[in-house]
Order: sequence, then structure tokens, then C-alpha cells
Amino acid sequence: MRTSEARFIVEAYVFYEAILSRKYFEGAKVKQLGVRFKELRFYARFLLVSLILNRTEMVKFLVDRFRDLVDDCNANFRETNFKEWKIVVQEIVRFTKVDTAFAYIRPLRYCAMFDSHAASLPYVARFHAKKVLKFKDAILTSYHRNEVKFAELTLDTYRMLQCLEWEPTGSFYQKRPVLPNDHSGASIDHSGTSGVIDINFVADMTDPSLPPNPRKAVLYRPSATHLLAVIATVCEELPPESIMLLYLSSSGKAGHSNVPQGEHSGGSRKSSSSKIVSRISQKQNSSIPEYHVNGKKESSDCYENYLWLGPRGNGDRNNLYPGDILPFTRRPLFLIVDSDISHAFKVIHGAEKGETAALLLSPLRPAFKDPSSADTTQYGSQFTFFLTAPLQAFCQMVGISSSDANVDIYNDAESILSTSFSEWEVLLCTSTSLDLVWAQVLSDPFLRRVILR
Repeated sequence: MRTSEARFIVEAYVFYEAILSRKYFEGAKVKQLGVRFKELRFYARFLLVSLILNRTEMVKFLVDRFRDLVDDCNANFRETNFKEWKIVVQEIVRFTKVDTAFAYIRPLRYCAMFDSHAASLPYVARFHAKKVLKFKDAILTSYHRNEVKFAELTLDTYRMLQCLEWEPTGSFYQKRPVLPNDHSGASIDHSGTSGVIDINFVADMTDPSLPPNPRKAVLYRPSATHLLAVIATVCEELPPESIMLLYLSSSGKAGHSNVPQGEHSGGSRKSSSSKIVSRISQKQNSSIPEYHVNGKKESSDCYENYLWLGPRGNGDRNNLYPGDILPFTRRPLFLIVDSDISHAFKVIHGAEKGETAALLLSPLRPAFKDPSSADTTQYGSQFTFFLTAPLQAFCQMVGISSSDANVDIYNDAESILSTSFSEWEVLLCTSTSLDLVWAQVLSDPFLRRVILR
């Protein structure tokens, strides 16, 4: 995941599938608790790899096996607490339930069949800005209380991770299901391997005709200092004429007050004192005038609102302020903020330290026909969903479920949306007034698709 080279995760899939097909764990005796823990870890890791590779049938198969294994362990080792493993099972069941609420008719990853529009392709090919940046690195992180996740992969970061990957030729449409193939009723994924590498599968997932995927760092509940350290490292290593994408999905200032008291180690006394300090700080901030650095305006607003990255320690150690991002605008930055206080990051515009940042900021609140669907802990963030799967997000917004969707009507809607994207692509590529901050990244297929959406 750190390098985003498909061959590494494909090798992991091949290795895990070989273990499964050779039934390495079936010879273990029931009393061998240590072996059972290894088997549990094996299924959890295989599930994560299959999820990232979008091996839907294998994920379904592994979920059933994993659930049965946890139940069996709980029945045979009553003196051992398997509560944590039960939570892991609940996480993957919840994750797959939300992720498959709409069976993806098209992949989340960039697919030439859907995302390269024939009508606008000549305009994209001829388009050339005064400055062209290459998309090389991305940092993805999200935190919402009780959000849908599996292991250290949240639903929001999973969708963005998939959205910033190339779809290998044929891999989405040539999957063969997991079917029983022996007398015991055990199932084996024929799209994988059985001790011998399936050349077709590896070729599908490591398409040499495609450019390399941008590198991605997926951070799970980082502290603010850890996140800033990673951003600094990526900026330092960013090649010339390249741009970094930073994706942040989190609740804003209000999220801090929603934390249960148990998540604060300071107790009520510290909570009360922090409120007093906060009020004093707000009064002081209101009297602080705007000041200038290198001739550019920098307001106290840069440190007034913040994203809350989760419970960690005391005070504001885990608050990320818009001003924290400013030092990294010395390099080209494409910033996506999905939050109820996303507007606070508008202050970055005009206060950059060197390069004008491209800002994509979510609406302050989602829009749903059914208000109960607005819960990000159940369905993920709406803005992120629109950036990664716009038609599915629209169906969710208007309250159409997968069981209600007519396939023909859905395909017609997909065609209309594709035509619209093609027309907007032509408009952007032929515009004489397009700001350079957008023009310089329009040649990149990933960023262009995000901008269009």
C-alpha cells in the first residue's frame, strides 16, 4: 500500500490463496490454540488484501469462513476471550454490507472503458497549460466516530484509495466466482491460484500497458503531529514539477464536544478548565489583527477552526488547523477536505507560501431525501462518495436502494452522466479563462476525473 505497486499486493494474494487452497490449517488439532490464532490472523490479512484488490467473491467466501472460525474458536476455547475477533468479524460484515449496497456496475478505479470519453479525448490530447504538474503522491486519512471500517482501512479512505488506482485491463469483467470444486464442499477461487501462479490473474492485475499508480500513504487515526510529519516527508521527497494530493475526512470543531467522557483522560475538572482556557483563547484571538508573512496576508482565522482527528491525549494535540497546512504550500498541493467545517480551509487561498493550492471543499452538510441516511457512521461521507462513485451516491441521496434500481434505467443514467462529463471535459480543455491552478493538473487523468465529478 505504501508503494501502490500492484505486483506486491498481487503476490500477497497469490501467497494467501495458495495457503487456503492447500488447506494448511485443516490439519491442526482443535486444542492447538496458538495455531488457531495464526489462522484468525491469516483470514483477517487475506480479507484486507482481497478487499483492496476488489475480489468481491473471494471476500464473501472469506467472511463466511472467518465468521465460522471465530464461532468455532469461541465454542472450543471457552476460557479464552475472543471478543476482539468478534469485533473484527462485525467490522468486515458491516463494511461489506455498506460497500455492496450498490453492486458496482463499474469499478471505482480509473477504467479507460468508462472514464476515457471518445468525444473529448482529442481535446484532452491537445490541451497544454503553461505549466503541467504530474500527480505522484497522495496522503489519505479519515476519522469519524463509529465510522465504517475494517482493520485500519475506513470506508472513506478505501473509496479514495480505489479511485486513485488504475483498473487493470479485464480484471473487473473476467472474474470467475468462488465455486465448490471438491467432494468436501470446500470452495476455491478459480481466479486466483492453487499453489501455482495463475498467469492470467497476475497479467490482469499487473497491466504493463498502464502507467504506475501514484504512491499513497493511508493513515489510520494519526495524531496531528504524525500527519504533519508524513506530509512534510512527502513534500520533501516530491519530484520537481509534481503535485501532492492531501485528502482529509473528519468532523470539525463540533466533533470535540461529542466525545464521551471516558475518552478523555482528564476527567470533568480538566474538561472544565479546558473550556475556560478555550474561552480566554477565543477572546485573545478576536483581538489579534491580521499580519503579513513574506508580503502575504495570514489571518488568525487560520487557527480558529479545526478538524478533529480523534481522541488522543489532552488539549488540542489532535486538532488540525488550516494554518497547519500552510507551510506545505511551498510545493504544489491538491487539497480535498470532506468535513462539516470544510469552509474554514478557504483561508488557505491567498495565504499560500509559494504555490497556489487547489482546494476541493465539501458542502457543510450532506443532502438526503431521507434524513436518516445522512449518518456518516452508516454510509460514509457523501462528498467522498460523489467523488468516487457519483451515480451510486446520487441514488443513495434520493433514497433508491440496489433492490429498487432498474438495470436499464440505471444504465441510461450512467450514459447521461458519461456524456455530461465528456462535454464538461471539452469546456475545461477549450476554456481561455481557466485558472492555472486547475489547468496545470488537467492533463492528469485521476485529478481531471475528480475535478469533473
